Amino acid sequence: MGKVERRTEEGDRTSLCGRRPTALTSLPKSPCGRCRRPSRIKPSLKIRYYSIQAINVMDIRRLDLNLLLLLDGLFRTQNLSALSRELGMSQPMASTGLRKLRDFFGDPLFLSTGRGMRPTPFAESIAEAVRTVLSTVDQQILRKPRFVPEDSDRVFTVTTSDIGVLIFIPPILQRIRSMAPGASLRCLPTSHEDLEDALESGEIDLAIGYFPDLVGPNIVTEDLFDHPFTSIVRKDHPTIGDTLSLEQFLAADHIVVNQQGRSQEIFERRVRELKLQRRVVLHLPHFMSVPQLIATSDMISTVPFSLGAWYANAGLKLLPPPVSIPLIELKQHWHRRMDNEPAVRWLQTIVAEELRDRDPALAMSADYAKSRAKAAAPIAGRSAATTASRRR
Repeated sequence: MGKVERRTEEGDRTSLCGRRPTALTSLPKSPCGRCRRPSRIKPSLKIRYYSIQAINVMDIRRLDLNLLLLLDGLFRTQNLSALSRELGMSQPMASTGLRKLRDFFGDPLFLSTGRGMRPTPFAESIAEAVRTVLSTVDQQILRKPRFVPEDSDRVFTVTTSDIGVLIFIPPILQRIRSMAPGASLRCLPTSHEDLEDALESGEIDLAIGYFPDLVGPNIVTEDLFDHPFTSIVRKDHPTIGDTLSLEQFLAADHIVVNQQGRSQEIFERRVRELKLQRRVVLHLPHFMSVPQLIATSDMISTVPFSLGAWYANAGLKLLPPPVSIPLIELKQHWHRRMDNEPAVRWLQTIVAEELRDRDPALAMSADYAKSRAKAAAPIAGRSAATTASRRR
């Protein structure tokens, strides 16, 4: 059945018996056919019929979310004037909002009575759903999500090199386990070609290390520390003692790690720039087998200092290279769309606090404690200047 709204206006006729015609245009001007009593002019009831449509066929694009606040408020107050004051709007504006709601739902929704504005049966039927919608918007859309480390069971995913797993991951993992015992860390190898897409999709939370190809406009970069190279030979090498000359370097047999675009490319590019000719007897795709091969042969290799320092007690000798080599600029990278994601932001802070200006390779030397003390100030509350400098 349609819902009926009645308004009184001057100019419509009705018989004294109260009989009303089926349409306003057919009101009788002659005596009433039922009671034969003359009709007279009196305030009329203008009838407006609403057709209640199913919610699923209504055009939700016409529904202003703010109107649901008005509707929910009327359920509570049943007083339009009081509600308009509560919502900080004028009463005419509130009346306009109620009219829009009536037009949208095809129902009067609230009728004025001696006890306030009473909801119609249809309004009562949607009251709980309206509260649920508003609560969902408030709790899940308007409120920014929070990350509570001690309650989290999140799996954080990073990508780094094989040396990065050896050097970067231990302090990061220790910090995560102490602050978020239910969380875990996963290291996922990712090609340079796919890395930016993996960061954008959230498959990878952070890339930590040397990634010179990550230069897209949506990639955010934070400097961690600069790292040197070292040449390594076995401790009892027959021709190389405690120093390494250029002649000894060029005369030795070399192991070269071929990782295109990664840290070793810095050294190999420098060798080409200097037009140095050396004898390479072994090419490898990764670093981790290099120390053992060096320790059991007369070969030499030039690697990131952290790798040599880690295996210094495994029969290796670390020597400064005989040529100047640019430092490896190690950074952490993430996608701009993750800038305000609380969990990823927390991980970024952990990585910065553990690694920024703190080369973990110094843990093998007496200078490590000094490095830790120098960077002891918390990085969580970073200044605006720091934030500006790390975005590139």
